[in-house]
Amino acid sequence: MHKTAKRSAKAAAAGVLALTLALTGCGSGNNSSNTGSKDNTSGGNASPAAAGDDNAPVTFSVFMSGPGQQPTPDNKILKLMKDKTGVSFNMEFLVGDLQQKLGVMIAGGDYPDIMSGDDKLINAKAYIPLEDLIEKYAPNLKKHYADVWNQIKDESDGHIYVLPSYGVYQGKITEPTYQGPGFWLQKKVLEEMGYPTPKTLDEYFDIIAKYKEKHPDVIGFESLNFDWRVFPLQNAPEHLSGHPNDGAVVVDNNVAQIFADKDMAKDYYKKLNEINAQGLMDKEAFVQNYDQYLAKIASGKVVGMFDQHWNFQDGETSLISQGKIEDTYIGFPLLYPGAEEWYRDRGAVGTNRGFGISINAKDPERIIKFWDQMITEEWQKTIQWGVKGEDYEVNADGSFYRTPEQRANADKTSWQVANKITGMHGYMPKIQGTYSDGNAADPGTQPQEFFDSLKPYDQKILKAYNKKSWSEFFKEPKENYIYFPAYSIVLKDGSPAQLAQSKLNDLQVKFLPKAIMASPAEFEGVWQDYVDKIHKLDIKAYEDRMNEGIQQRIEKWSVK
Repeated sequence: MHKTAKRSAKAAAAGVLALTLALTGCGSGNNSSNTGSKDNTSGGNASPAAAGDDNAPVTFSVFMSGPGQQPTPDNKILKLMKDKTGVSFNMEFLVGDLQQKLGVMIAGGDYPDIMSGDDKLINAKAYIPLEDLIEKYAPNLKKHYADVWNQIKDESDGHIYVLPSYGVYQGKITEPTYQGPGFWLQKKVLEEMGYPTPKTLDEYFDIIAKYKEKHPDVIGFESLNFDWRVFPLQNAPEHLSGHPNDGAVVVDNNVAQIFADKDMAKDYYKKLNEINAQGLMDKEAFVQNYDQYLAKIASGKVVGMFDQHWNFQDGETSLISQGKIEDTYIGFPLLYPGAEEWYRDRGAVGTNRGFGISINAKDPERIIKFWDQMITEEWQKTIQWGVKGEDYEVNADGSFYRTPEQRANADKTSWQVANKITGMHGYMPKIQGTYSDGNAADPGTQPQEFFDSLKPYDQKILKAYNKKSWSEFFKEPKENYIYFPAYSIVLKDGSPAQLAQSKLNDLQVKFLPKAIMASPAEFEGVWQDYVDKIHKLDIKAYEDRMNEGIQQRIEKWSVK
C-alpha cells in the first residue's frame, strides 16, 4: 500500500496519505465543460442561493473518506466563511468501511455536492471535470496548480476531477514535523533505554523486547490490516530495502516490479514471525479496525509500530490532550544491510486525493469560486494560523508566533473543534511552504515557532539526540523521480492489471497475518503457499501497466 499524501490505499504508503492508495479507477469520458451531470436539475444537495449573488447563503453537502470530528455549531472558521462568502456545509465523515460506503453511494447515485477524491468514484463518473470551471472562474486555483497542471489530470482522459490537497508548494519548504513512514518508538521508552538510535530491525526489536521485559503490560509492536489502510503491514519492505514509497511496487532504473514475493518482503515478515513468538506482537493487530488501532495508540500502551505518521497522528493528538506527551513517538529509518535510506520524499502532488465536485451538485460555479477564495493567502492564513490577535501574534519583524496560552489551546481537542476545521481542511486545496511575507504556511512548519511550541520534555528529548526537529532523524529527501509516486498510476477498473493488483492485495491481507502468527516452524510452509498463489496471478499485467504509466509520466511530465 501507500500514502495519501500523502497515500491512502493499496498499492499509500502505504506510504499515508497516505492517506494514505494504488486504488483502481478510470476517468470518465464525459467531455462536459460545465457540470458533467446528465440531469443537473434533480438529486442535488445544495441549499438554494439567490441567482447571480456570489455571497447569498448556500449550504453544500460534503463527504470525507476518513473519520473525523464534527466542528461545533459555532465553529469560528466556519462562521467567518459563512459571514464573508455565504457558504456553509453539512459535513459527513466516514464511519466504517470505505469501500462499502462508496459501493452504496455508487449503486444509488446518491452523491453529495462535494466528495473527497477516490479512483473508484472517478471510474463511476461521479465527478464533473473541473478544468473549464477553473479557467473561467478560478484564477487563484489556476495559479496555485500551474506547475503541476499536467500531473493532476486524470491519466485516462485528460480531465481534472479532483483538486489535490497536498504536495503543491510555494516559497521555501520547511518540515520540522515528519509525517511519512518510519519505525516508531515511544519517547519514554527511548529515554529509559538511554536514547538509543536503532538502525536495523534487530536493534529496533531488541529495544522493544528489553522494555517489555520490564513492563509486561505494554503492547510491544502494533500493526494494521484494515480497509485501505493496509500499508502499515505491507509497505515496510520497500523502505528497508532503500526505496521510496511507490506503493505495491519498487522501481529501479524506471522499471517497476512487485516486492510482495521477494526476499526483501520475506525477511521482514520472518522477523515479525520471530517477534510474535517472543510475545512482542499484538495478537489483535490483524483483526482490529482503524478506530481500535488509534484507541490503542491513544492508550499509551503501544511501544512501537511501522506506519506513516499522518495515519496514527490522531492517536498522538489524544495522548497530547491527555498530558501524556512521553507516550508519543519518534520515527527511525531502519534499513537492511547495504541499503541507502529513502524514507523521506519531496511531497509529490497527491493526484486524485483532495476534493471534487459531484455530478449531483446544483451550483458547481459557486463551489469553485469558494475554493478560489480559500486558496488566497488571506484565507490560508486564517484557516491554517487562525485569527490574528486571538490565535497567533506578529512580532516586530513580521514573523508569526503564538503565546504559550495560544499553543496550549491548540493542543486541546475541544478547542480545535471550535476554532479549526482540521477535518475538512485536510481535503481542501492549500498552500504549503511559505507565504509571500516569508512566514510558513502553518504554525507546525514555522521553524522557531515549532521549537518554541514544544513541551520542555520534547525539547529535552531533541537535545539528547542533538537535533532540533523530528524530521532530522531522517536524511534529507532525494529529488523525486519524474514519475513519482507510482502508486497513483491509474488502473482501469476491471482491467487485468487492476484485477491482479486487487487479488494481490487480497492475498497479502489474508496470508501476511497468517505467516506472522504461525509458529516459527510453520513459517516457511505458509510463506511458500503465499508465494505460489501470487505466481498464479497475472502479475505481468499489473507490472506492465505500472511500467506503461511510468513511461507515460516521464514523457508527459518532463515537459514544462
